[in-house]
Amino acid sequence: MKPQNSSRRSFLKTTAGVGLCAATAPNILPGLYAQDSANDRLNVACIGVGGRGSGIGGQAADLGQLVACCDVDSKNANRFAEFHKERKGRSCKVYGDYREMFENEPGVDVVTIGTPDHWHVKIAIEAMKAGKHVYCEKPLTLTIAEGQVVQEAVKRYGKTFQVGTQQRSEFDMRFLKAVAIAHSGRLGKNLTAVSSVGTAASRSEDKEHPFGPFKTAAVPEGFDWDLWLGPAPAVDYSPERVGWNFRWWFEYSGGQVTDWGVHHTDIAFWALAGRDGQAVEAEGRGGFMGVERGMVLDFLLGKIPPNDMPVAWNVAHSFDVNIKLSTGNNIKLTSGDNQLLISGEEGRILVNRGRLTGKPVEDIDADPKAKQEIEDLMAELYGGELPKGHMRNFFDCVRSGKQPVANVRDHVRAVNACHLANIALLTERKLNFDPDAMQFANDDEANKLIRRENRDGYAING
Repeated sequence: MKPQNSSRRSFLKTTAGVGLCAATAPNILPGLYAQDSANDRLNVACIGVGGRGSGIGGQAADLGQLVACCDVDSKNANRFAEFHKERKGRSCKVYGDYREMFENEPGVDVVTIGTPDHWHVKIAIEAMKAGKHVYCEKPLTLTIAEGQVVQEAVKRYGKTFQVGTQQRSEFDMRFLKAVAIAHSGRLGKNLTAVSSVGTAASRSEDKEHPFGPFKTAAVPEGFDWDLWLGPAPAVDYSPERVGWNFRWWFEYSGGQVTDWGVHHTDIAFWALAGRDGQAVEAEGRGGFMGVERGMVLDFLLGKIPPNDMPVAWNVAHSFDVNIKLSTGNNIKLTSGDNQLLISGEEGRILVNRGRLTGKPVEDIDADPKAKQEIEDLMAELYGGELPKGHMRNFFDCVRSGKQPVANVRDHVRAVNACHLANIALLTERKLNFDPDAMQFANDDEANKLIRRENRDGYAING
């Protein structure tokens, strides 16, 4: 078998020819990135600094000059600011409202966004309007419609925008190597993928009712609940809606289907379709958490008022969805072990954050010439050099003006596949989607789920 098929070079022109920015910093642990010189540092502001937001904020602060942080929970904001001061010996300003921060901090060059998903696109667009470059956690969008709006905004404002699908850059380059092997032709033709993610893990304090219904409670001191809700429906506070658990409410996220699913589905798209191909068909079934599927569907269709819904997690807990791409490839998105399986007519490989296995991998590693060919292809796919960190790639691209490796266009293709999967789970029928027309064929209910109506005062204006 030839290590490279005849169409591989032309295929790469669409995958690497977009000018992806190569990284140049030492490959060290997240949050410990080597700093640039003081005169060359970009001014950084971090929005949403609890949980994962504090992680990406810390990485950006290591590469730049942190001047401000913002969180609707004053405890998160103050904790992040104090930690930064202890490490760097410098203070940063603390805000509770990102809009006030944008108004008062015109010198900010770069923002990180680590808020719950339902805030991502609105804040990102307003950041670009204010002249900031953006690093935003995944999944970037809450709906298919948001993907179109944010892509248009990136074109309009011309700012560098990296999405936090860091598997493209990190984890000892296992995922990048898997993509290179797929592109090399060593797996043969007719590539397919199985994107498998773990089922949603309950982190509820209510052990008797792990998925709900939950009790409402008084809003904690220093927590701006109304602003946390933002575009989402106004409901009473419950501690099970915030923190890690926001992921289990369709009002704020898409469950594991979008939260973890987009990580592996992003790599699957890259491996199977390069920069071509979009999801055009989805069909599957799943089990829902604390609310029956039909009731969740009626709620999202506007048939049930928010305050008439049970205070319970309402996303899919387990799922199995087949997704067809416009290129003819297929991706299965399923709950189970956390990994990605890529298969062709002549071989298959399995990759997760800890390992990359399969006979093609063994054959390559045993052959110095083949190993070098794959490493060269990895660098070519990444834009000329091997990656040295996802945040570093973003910062380098801010300076160069090149396209970052996890750009908005590529991310939206992958996350839209996950959104299609959720809509298929909700409707329990096969869906055919036209990505250019932005509509499903002959399915009024599915079409209503393409977008959401934001709460008054929180419209997304591109």
